[in-house]
Amino acid sequence: MAQVQEGNAVKVHYTGKLDDGTVFDSSLGGDPLGFTVGDGLLIPGFENAVVGLQPGEHTVITLEPDQAYGPRREELVVPLGRDQLPEDAEPEIGQQVQLHMADGGVLTAEIVETTEQSITIDANHPLAGKTLLFEIELVEVS
Repeated sequence: MAQVQEGNAVKVHYTGKLDDGTVFDSSLGGDPLGFTVGDGLLIPGFENAVVGLQPGEHTVITLEPDQAYGPRREELVVPLGRDQLPEDAEPEIGQQVQLHMADGGVLTAEIVETTEQSITIDANHPLAGKTLLFEIELVEVS
């Protein structure tokens, strides 16, 4: 059987949990997740965890923030004046908004506070600053 190496296309089933046991994502009951190891499309610790596995093998990993979504950054929690919103906007806490950046990129943020004069958005990834546990099963390698 082939062992996973960088550059291999793989398919895995996984369950991601917070350190309190709360499941935040899982492929179980659906299609396995496919990716190419080393492409950098997934968090580094997740990609690295499948290297050396053979189909049918399982692994359990714990990822600190630096191997997952990074630390939580307070500078990404920003107040905006309501005058910067479209007139018909009705912002609500928990609502996702997309911000168009000067470089043409788009940033997704969550509204975390609203007042009469402003809203506060948080552009951190929801899992930033968190330790994550993944249970991973290698389904296929090519």
